[in-house]
Amino acid sequence: MPPPNPSDFEQQLVAQRGYLMRFARLQLRNDAWAEDAVSETLLAALAKPLAFEARSQLKTWLVGILKHKIIDALRQRQREVTLDSGSDDDRADPLDQMPFRIDGHFAEKPADWGNPEQDLRSRQFMAVMDACTQKLPPVQGRLFLMREWLEMSSEEICKELALTPTNLYVLLHRARLRLRECLELNWFAAR
Repeated sequence: MPPPNPSDFEQQLVAQRGYLMRFARLQLRNDAWAEDAVSETLLAALAKPLAFEARSQLKTWLVGILKHKIIDALRQRQREVTLDSGSDDDRADPLDQMPFRIDGHFAEKPADWGNPEQDLRSRQFMAVMDACTQKLPPVQGRLFLMREWLEMSSEEICKELALTPTNLYVLLHRARLRLRECLELNWFAAR
C-alpha cells in the first residue's frame, strides 16, 4: 500500500479530534488530561503514518491508540481521579421501575433484537450505540467504557477508582439496563 499523503493524513486526523476528545473526556473527567491523551494519540499517529494500514477505519485505529493513552493516564493519575457523585437520577434504581414476575423474570419479554452480530457490524448501529453511551450518567458511562471498551478487568477498575466489587457490579448493571432501554427505543423499535 502506498504511504498516505501527509497533508491528507493530517486533515483526516484533525477531523477525528472532536470524537476522540469526547471519548477521552468521558473516561478521564478532566479536560486537561483528555487534551493530553488526544494530543499524544494524534502525535503517535503522525509519527508513524505507515502503521495505519487501512485494515480498519481511521477512527477505529485512533481509538485503539487512545485506549492505551487513557489507561496510561489513569494509572499515572490514579490518586487524582475523582468520580462525580452524580445527581439523584443517577442513584435511582431502574429495577424499581421494571415489572417483574414473582419468579424474578421480566413480566414482558424483551424486544426481538434480530441478529446482533450483523447489527454490531452496522455503522448506523454503532452510531446509535455511541449516542446511547454518551447519554449514560457520567459515572456509569465511564465505568461501562472502562470495562467494555478499554477491556479493563473488574479488579483493575476497582483498584484504580477505589470501588468495591459490589458497587462496580451495581453501577455496570444499571448502565447496561439504561443502554438496553436506549437501544430498544432508538434502534430496535425503529426497525
